[in-house]
Amino acid sequence: MTGPNFSFERAAKARGFARIAGVDEVGRGPLAGPVMACAVVLDMERFPEGLNDSKKLTAKRRAVLAEAIEACAEVSVASASVEEIDELNILRASHLAMERAIAGLKTPPDHCLIDGNLIPKGLKLSAEAIVKGDARSLSISAASIVAKIRRDHLMSTLAQHYPGYGWESNAGYPSKSHRLALQNIGVTPHHRRSFKPVHNILYQQKNVSD
Repeated sequence: MTGPNFSFERAAKARGFARIAGVDEVGRGPLAGPVMACAVVLDMERFPEGLNDSKKLTAKRRAVLAEAIEACAEVSVASASVEEIDELNILRASHLAMERAIAGLKTPPDHCLIDGNLIPKGLKLSAEAIVKGDARSLSISAASIVAKIRRDHLMSTLAQHYPGYGWESNAGYPSKSHRLALQNIGVTPHHRRSFKPVHNILYQQKNVSD
């Protein structure tokens, strides 16, 4: 099984695009915390070895690679809040985070490689969507690694303020222990109220109080 490469980046350069950004998001599935996106412009002559879809790497390897990526590439990270997720829906919020990450690059890219099957509606730059892009494009895999590391770190920090939900290990995803904590401890300000397990608990509480 071959890993990600620069074939999409080279094809874009052949079409005349010079600055190409890989863009990915992390955190669509969790019940708590923001969705986070990253845009990375890699130097195709100088990049860390071993880049891959962040889900295929160990936490230790991700941390080493994230540091190496930030040292040698242009990186921008942005997020969409829990409030924005509840107001807009998770897909639109994740696209908003992507748009913000791209806008945060010091120099706008000429072309963006977006992980997934949709290009964010608000993006005014040239872009293409690449399904499973984090396993196919080195620029997108770099973005997936940095986004994952940054979001995991944020959730570990939030876990110190809201103990008992296991966010330091489940990053807000609906693990069994997280679901039990929701039932036993209740809903925090960092929980996504539009997500069914959280919504159902709030609905139950409302019925009890009524």
